[in-house]
Amino acid sequence: MLTINSALRWWSKNRSDVVALSLGGDELTYGAWLPWIDRVAARLEQLGVRPGDRINACAANSLEYCTLAMAAMRAGVIIAPLNIRFTAHELAEIVEDHGSRLIFCDEAQHDKFTQLGVAVHAMAEVAALRDGSVAFPAHDPDPDACVIIISTSGSTAKPKGVMYSHRTMLSYITANSVEDGALRDGGGVIVVAPLATSAGMVQLVHYAVLGCTLYFEPAFDAQRFLNILVDRKIVSFGGAPAFFERIAALPSFADADLSALKMVSVGGARVTKPLFDAWAAKGKFIRQVYGQTEAGGNSTVMPAALAEAHPEKCGWGGIFTEHKIIDADGNELPSNCEGQILIRGPAVMLGYWNNPQATAETLRDGWLYTGDIGTIDENGLITFVDRLKDIIISGGLNISAAEVERAVMEYPGVAECAVIAAKDDRFQETPLAIVHAPDGLDVAALIKHCNERLADFKVPRYVAVHAEPLPRLATQKISKPALREQYAQAHLTLPKVR
Repeated sequence: MLTINSALRWWSKNRSDVVALSLGGDELTYGAWLPWIDRVAARLEQLGVRPGDRINACAANSLEYCTLAMAAMRAGVIIAPLNIRFTAHELAEIVEDHGSRLIFCDEAQHDKFTQLGVAVHAMAEVAALRDGSVAFPAHDPDPDACVIIISTSGSTAKPKGVMYSHRTMLSYITANSVEDGALRDGGGVIVVAPLATSAGMVQLVHYAVLGCTLYFEPAFDAQRFLNILVDRKIVSFGGAPAFFERIAALPSFADADLSALKMVSVGGARVTKPLFDAWAAKGKFIRQVYGQTEAGGNSTVMPAALAEAHPEKCGWGGIFTEHKIIDADGNELPSNCEGQILIRGPAVMLGYWNNPQATAETLRDGWLYTGDIGTIDENGLITFVDRLKDIIISGGLNISAAEVERAVMEYPGVAECAVIAAKDDRFQETPLAIVHAPDGLDVAALIKHCNERLADFKVPRYVAVHAEPLPRLATQKISKPALREQYAQAHLTLPKVR
């Protein structure tokens, strides 16, 4: 069958001794991984979970987490990863929306779920099934059924759940393999992102289906990652620009042997010329990618042959994926005109979980309306320009401005709030809350309030307090363009509040 688990079964036979997963010195071969997956899938069925049911996972990256995700898919269950940095309040909203049957978490996250009325299991239970007798789940997965829900920050205050199926994910992987042969024969890849994100979960599935060796690390350490790139002969490395900047800044980078590295890609933010030049000096041309969770991953990557001449461009789409640019009235625009980017292809999401209205607004006539602004030049090359959606990307993690605004507005004395991106040397962007508080504001108390409701990376690092109302557009919406102009240098003029 056309399923992710079919690919793993193939590699368990044909690459049984090849390492599938490596994390912190613990390694697992494809031959040993498959029976572990089957045992966990059978255990899920014993716990009463049936095809189509949702289970959540909230834990740090681990071999157990990877195995649980694949086991859920094998049993026809929907795996819905949760960010460990979310607060109990944030997690409760997501779990309620999913109607989850079970939650698996590590010990550090357990207390966040005690009041939800959902059965909570320790990730250690998955670890305990690493060895044991042969077991098989009773159900085979449906290639077109939803298999993963990824919570993504959008322009709304609450996260939306993006749904993938076996078929959409395999379409994405097949296209990538055809377009770029760097990973067609397996090889080592390094995964930076948490499994709770689309980047982490999509890469897990992507590279496992191709029979690669995936190197996970519990946290990003520039020297450690450089050592892995060199010692393990990594063939593909992708992530946010911040990761590449920190590695390039190492004294040992100049002499590092990166000859095995075939694919170097960056998404989420533009690559600066100094960063591009630093890696180009090693013979590695950073390739800009563009995509989003709703597109199933990267919908386009700059061809290797063109990356040096056009480092800011993102390629011309994929073998099965099209893009076009439209104006506000839905008309397709000519070359080099800015407008909204639309995507059409087999990897596009099934829709948003439990949100038909948002699905209908985003998926129209076979096209994904991205909410991003870009251009397509006369050669068909795409350039990402800006985001229509109000999202802040901090260290590669999406933050919904509306979600942060909602938390700030719950604090007594706040009459108005607008959250925008401030520049940040480490994370590229970070939240800046601009608040209208007629009677003044205890900023420290506001930050404490936000810390109780938001994951730490979402909590504003800067707060600007206005005694007068915030500027408005003709529509009477708060004028974020005016505030962005006013606070363009906030990182230099405002004190950090945390």
